Amino acid sequence: MTRPDADPVRLAFSPDSDDIFMFWPLLAGKVDAEGFVFRAERADTESLNARAASADIDVVAVSIARWPSIAKDYLLLPHGMSVGRGYGPVVVAREPRTLASLEGKRIGVPGLRTTAYTVLRLLLPSFEPVVVPIAPYARAFEILREGAIDAALLIHEGRLTFAREGMSCVADVGVLWADLTDGLPLPLGGNAIRRGLGPARVAQISRLIRASIAWSLEHREEVMRALLAADGRADLALEPALLDRYLAMYANADTLDAPADVRRAVQELYTRAQSAGVLRDAPTVEFAP
Repeated sequence: MTRPDADPVRLAFSPDSDDIFMFWPLLAGKVDAEGFVFRAERADTESLNARAASADIDVVAVSIARWPSIAKDYLLLPHGMSVGRGYGPVVVAREPRTLASLEGKRIGVPGLRTTAYTVLRLLLPSFEPVVVPIAPYARAFEILREGAIDAALLIHEGRLTFAREGMSCVADVGVLWADLTDGLPLPLGGNAIRRGLGPARVAQISRLIRASIAWSLEHREEVMRALLAADGRADLALEPALLDRYLAMYANADTLDAPADVRRAVQELYTRAQSAGVLRDAPTVEFAP
């Protein structure tokens, strides 16, 4: 039964497989919503990062690097993170080359607020970023082939499809981050929940989202079938093996509950980015219950 005193809970997340994987059970009625009504909208990662500034979404998927600038309005959820353990976004080019050879060059990036861009700035301080939205996924490859950029930084499923597009991997940002931080995982994306909901609703909605993630992990094959059948995936040409590989990377035990090393890595990211002048602030991370 719908709670008579409850406004709809507004969710916003990307059309990428790991985001849909997390929220699908809650939206499809597989998890008891305990009277809450959830309304969802989708947008690309950088659009979500920008939208979070308005603080009008109750739960929004954002880049981890974005949270410091919205911390006054949002807490981070301790579940729902996309984490790379020895892997992460990749820099690709038309031909084999080194990351150092891209100094001062034009690199397509998915957004200036993304974690991928933030970490690449730590690894390669001097380059010219060219924002190339991740949707449609083929756009980064088209611009690379046209020669408008010298390389592209790929996130989400695009980091698995570059080889079939004939591109060469220049660097794996997750590998280089691990080298830089003595093996820490790379926290890429997460969910932020609006403080204005109040402590009780924050705790309850947080628990429901965690239950949704747990349901997906326990019924993985069913959720995968739903994702493969969903509309809007034609540009990516998802296939079962690719989806299985992608979810294994970014929708797993780290997603259900961020362990201590992931939480430490979030703070490490903020501290390093502030020291390098990439982020203005490095607040102490505040997680919701």
